[in-house]
Amino acid sequence: MATQEQNDDRVALLQGTLDLLILKTLLFGPCHGQGVARSIQRQSEDVFLVDHGSLYIALQRLENKQWITAKWGVSENNRKARFYSLTPKGRAQLTEKTGEWQRLTRAMSLILDASQGPQNQEG
Repeated sequence: MATQEQNDDRVALLQGTLDLLILKTLLFGPCHGQGVARSIQRQSEDVFLVDHGSLYIALQRLENKQWITAKWGVSENNRKARFYSLTPKGRAQLTEKTGEWQRLTRAMSLILDASQGPQNQEG
């Protein structure tokens, strides 16, 4: 069970960020929803805890955009589950959004790591 401090440290996922994390997870092969959530949590070293309500809404949204497909199968605990797979369209979206995310994080790092204040171009 998570403590309040651990919960406070968790990062809320914005819609586009969750979509990107799901696409990246499915790059490694088909997976059911619970497996996607566990993979994101594990790979983020427990920083990202994906709410199941948000996860399934995101999976539906990605399926509607044809970035992923789903088919019924049986999970490792012998339960019926939907397994999601990345489509070629989803793979292209992953590449595009990864580049955007990398540009954004680089820009944030430039600002946060700056040793001086803003450089004034006037004068």
